[in-house]
Amino acid sequence: MKTAIIIPARLESTRLPRKLLLSDSGRSIIEQTYTAARQSRLADAVLIATDSDEIAAEVERFGGRFVMTRSDHVCGTDRVAEAVERLAADPTFDVDLVVNLQGDEPEIEPAAIDLAIDLLRKNPSVPVSSLATPIRSRAQLEDPSCVKVVLDGSGKALYFSRSPIPHPRNWHDEWFNDVRDGSDNSRSNKHPVFLQHIGLYAYRQEFLSKVSVMPAAEIETIESLEQLRILHAGHSIAIGIVEHAAAGIDTAEDYAAFVNRQKNC
Repeated sequence: MKTAIIIPARLESTRLPRKLLLSDSGRSIIEQTYTAARQSRLADAVLIATDSDEIAAEVERFGGRFVMTRSDHVCGTDRVAEAVERLAADPTFDVDLVVNLQGDEPEIEPAAIDLAIDLLRKNPSVPVSSLATPIRSRAQLEDPSCVKVVLDGSGKALYFSRSPIPHPRNWHDEWFNDVRDGSDNSRSNKHPVFLQHIGLYAYRQEFLSKVSVMPAAEIETIESLEQLRILHAGHSIAIGIVEHAAAGIDTAEDYAAFVNRQKNC
């Protein structure tokens, strides 16, 4: 199954304006995200979808491929869907699966991208896949910016929330032990109790166009989580579990930490 990774990229992000062009580490964030995506074993193409001439010029500078989109999209999924619609006119762009990778993820693991792709390859009835990682502290669990997901027995999402789910009536510290740490108190051979959702998605190409025109669900509006639109409409999202989440860049502090990690590599 042919797969394209499409990276939605807008210039004027809210908390850290123009962040995708920041290059204190020697290369721009968008170039480093593009480079990481290119290391996927299962993807056949990587493209950047943007409404910014400056980002397009940067992509052209480092030899990447881009497609221009409208500037009125409210989310990355809609931008990716428009990009696919535009690219469909090109007979050389013939893909079955589309990965939506955010432009501020320069440290994304290629294996994580491949896991999301592989989930759709192995589950032909599932239209969307995504990722999650174990939550290892109570503070993280209770942080509304950490989006939680609960799975069913087959690894599909039951619900996403900014609230702690499942909600514990009583607290046990062992819930936050690393399930692979091998210690006496570890929960080895057990699934993690709490999972943080990672906002990387893989879609079947024909389903992606449907997502962008689905009406917003009330639970989506309440939680401010667009993936709830898919569940509300009765569709499944397969979830793959990775050991750690890549650190996205949202703030100046995030970027400073990223640059420091790059210098210490």
